[in-house]
Amino acid sequence: MLPRSAPPSKSPLSDIELRLRYLLPASLYASVWVDPSPDSLMQVFQHLRTMQHILHDYTPHQLSDDPPRPGQIRYSWQEGTLLFNDLAGFTPLMEASAASGRQGAVELLKLLNRYFSEMIEIVSKSGGDLLEFTGDAILVQFLASKQNGDTAQAVRAGLRMQRAMAHFQDIKTPQGSFSLDMRVGIHAGRFLAADIGTPERMVHVLLGQAVQRAKRAESNGRVGRVCITLAAGDRLQSQFQLEPIDVNHQLVIDNLGTAGLGEYDITVPRRRSATSVLFDRSVPGLLDQIGGAITRIEPLACFMPAPILNLLVESAAQRQLEPDFPVPTIVFINLVGLPESVDVATASEVEGLVARFSQTFALIHAVVRSQGGILQKVTYHSLGSDMLLYFGALGSHPTDRVRAAETALAIRKIVAQVPAPIIGGQEIGVSCRIGMAQGAVFAGEIGEPRGRREFNILGDPVNTAARLMSHAAPNQILLSEDVQQAIAPHFQCRAIGDLTLKGKAAPMAVFELV
Repeated sequence: MLPRSAPPSKSPLSDIELRLRYLLPASLYASVWVDPSPDSLMQVFQHLRTMQHILHDYTPHQLSDDPPRPGQIRYSWQEGTLLFNDLAGFTPLMEASAASGRQGAVELLKLLNRYFSEMIEIVSKSGGDLLEFTGDAILVQFLASKQNGDTAQAVRAGLRMQRAMAHFQDIKTPQGSFSLDMRVGIHAGRFLAADIGTPERMVHVLLGQAVQRAKRAESNGRVGRVCITLAAGDRLQSQFQLEPIDVNHQLVIDNLGTAGLGEYDITVPRRRSATSVLFDRSVPGLLDQIGGAITRIEPLACFMPAPILNLLVESAAQRQLEPDFPVPTIVFINLVGLPESVDVATASEVEGLVARFSQTFALIHAVVRSQGGILQKVTYHSLGSDMLLYFGALGSHPTDRVRAAETALAIRKIVAQVPAPIIGGQEIGVSCRIGMAQGAVFAGEIGEPRGRREFNILGDPVNTAARLMSHAAPNQILLSEDVQQAIAPHFQCRAIGDLTLKGKAAPMAVFELV
């Protein structure tokens, strides 16, 4: 008979292990569990301190300075000015870079981060808060100030951005020279900021028609110019010369000298997240500090998609994610009905709308995760709110396209079952429009390398999926031809003819997933 071994003693990490396991690299997790010595615990504390800085840089400062508890739904009305910008000319540059493989990805990342670093510096010096990166676009918020100064700040920021684009002309590559240009759109008004989701996954969103009008200002603008809505123009009090372009929008004429525009409005240095100074390096003292670090990290970590959080955790020591050109399947979801209804709702109705939006997001995110996809974020469209999903950007699988199609069908079913909210005694219809495409994209950590940044995907397939979504009818799923060919053995698809999409030189065959 074998001798009975003594029962194992309780690990000093037992009380925090469940909270700690998804925040540590696999090798560090195993080593500290096997040997919870002061040296190992010190490595854990240092890693968590690095993760806190990374997650702080991944989130807008309003959120990182005052995050909700995981799963806490909160919202507030805000006044201010929103600025959207979008690059023109990125796709041919990306395709040229992709021809050089991994080295091309590295060089493209350097260029993108030089571009974004300049834009982020302008945003900071102009008093704005960069809310998000969406592909090669950014959304900036200027909170209301006295005498409507926030709108003038946004316009000056837009003009500075356009002037800075002179640094991105005639870009030399082995495949030739390329130039980048930009559109800028601005609107001022009232919008609802909300944090929604579950303790596992939350998102920070802006709701209301003011957001959509800012997006339309960018879409209807001109390359190289700053386009503003009439509402934004009314707040400027003749500070800038304006040129009407349609019944809703005007272009700002940049006739200011260098001194007139200046380099900054207000410098708001971004505060680094507070970190503890270790005085007690005993095992109990280190465990106490590690518990405090986890408490500070968890509210920010739940705003990260799990695969991206894991990527950040595993690469924290390098403080850099390697760029690549994967070939994912992209799904864009446009949710219509809930986001834009907040403007006409009463206080109690707004609470119900936010709760319903949160529930819908949670169900959609669950479907995406169960199918192995990534729900990157909730972003903005000229109608409703968008959700960007992708399959195969962080590790591909032969069934990526099939799982993406199954996800799209499941999301359409979820949206169809959302109870129609009653606003002002009237039933508000809730629907979705979905676009799907596939192809090579640039995937990397874009922004300021040691500042505000996010992991993102950029490229023509992302734009194509978004434009197919825009062409879709309510509750319709439109596909590019290559997606249709990949899923045809598994799903019923119907040809709807050729469509000319924005940015495409020729019409493309489009199909419907039925």
